[in-house]
Amino acid sequence: MYSSQVTSTHDPQLLKGVLSLLLLQLLAQRESYGYELVQRLHEIGLSDISDGTVYPALARLERESRVSARLVSSHSGPARKYYRPTEAGYAALAEGVTGWLAFIEIANPVLSQPIPNQPAPPTEEV
Repeated sequence: MYSSQVTSTHDPQLLKGVLSLLLLQLLAQRESYGYELVQRLHEIGLSDISDGTVYPALARLERESRVSARLVSSHSGPARKYYRPTEAGYAALAEGVTGWLAFIEIANPVLSQPIPNQPAPPTEEV
């Protein structure tokens, strides 16, 4: 589905900043339950993300009224709680994606440069 894989160990602070956007985007693509979202995140390369990370994020999105949930009976066990973005969730997703893309447009040129072995000496002030 997605061609590039991210290293399996990720910076938790970076993930924290983008997890809500990832969840909202995945839910905008298809209504899903928690475990299914964990699997979908694994498929895109976040292989070490756990349900202990995803479920609290979903609960927070639900408290913020960015997702709604409904119980659906399952043939293979207890009912599953399916999530989908609300109108506020779609608005947050659109705003968040715009902000994220603007941020990476600034950060990517700097972070894409080769890492020097040591810093250059300071420049003389004129």
